[in-house]
Amino acid sequence: MKAKDYLTDYYERYDEEGRLSSKHGMVEYLTTMKYVEKYLRPDMRILEIGAGTGRYSHAFAQKGYRVDAVEFVEHNIEIFRQHTIEGEPVTVTQGNAMELSAFESNTYDITLLLGPMYHLFTREDQWKALSEAIRVTKKGGIIFAAYCMGDASVLSYGFVRGEIYNLIQDCKLDTETFGSFSDPWDIFELYRKEDIDHLRNEFHVTQLHFVAADGYTNHMRETVDRMDDRMYELYLKYHFAICERPDMTGYSHHTLDIFRKE
Repeated sequence: MKAKDYLTDYYERYDEEGRLSSKHGMVEYLTTMKYVEKYLRPDMRILEIGAGTGRYSHAFAQKGYRVDAVEFVEHNIEIFRQHTIEGEPVTVTQGNAMELSAFESNTYDITLLLGPMYHLFTREDQWKALSEAIRVTKKGGIIFAAYCMGDASVLSYGFVRGEIYNLIQDCKLDTETFGSFSDPWDIFELYRKEDIDHLRNEFHVTQLHFVAADGYTNHMRETVDRMDDRMYELYLKYHFAICERPDMTGYSHHTLDIFRKE
């Protein structure tokens, strides 16, 4: 089975909408929205690469921003279109994050790369996706790139769920460094911050924030989902207060690298 087939099969079966709508899933969504809105100005154009079912694209289009979206998986595009409101200033096309020739250079004020880096397993493919996201962004525009973190998976899947020996045997997890161990059939590529820094530093950009998008949330998802509204609001306040602390980002399942094109 090819890498694209693993990915298509996964998203045809996975309830991405349900994940982002749960209390624990909303932490990642609200954190991402908070940081994007920090840089939004009237009349800005937005491109979302790897838009999934359109949760972010629709949110910004319904606020009046012109949004173009690119998505690889046809199943996700069908859901995206089902959620489109008549007159909403949003487009969606099928495409690959590594090849965006349909989009002109220096066009978008905000570029969201919130899914593709999860599923690219070679340095060359990762570089292509970042390069294309930067190319289509205006000089001075802001790119938001999301990543899955390796240590969070070692802790939650390996030790908490008791799969650590399977990771060592089947995924060849290095028991000296406990570094990344992903293959295409694992669906998700896993990173450490130094991997993300090395990728970004190959481009003429300036980092603005490195954010633990969900922080410790996924390690305690059942607890978060049981919180009443008062407790949940307090938890969000705590999360927002610490989500850029360097000592916290490695525990997050998802991180957000935010940088400006120079």
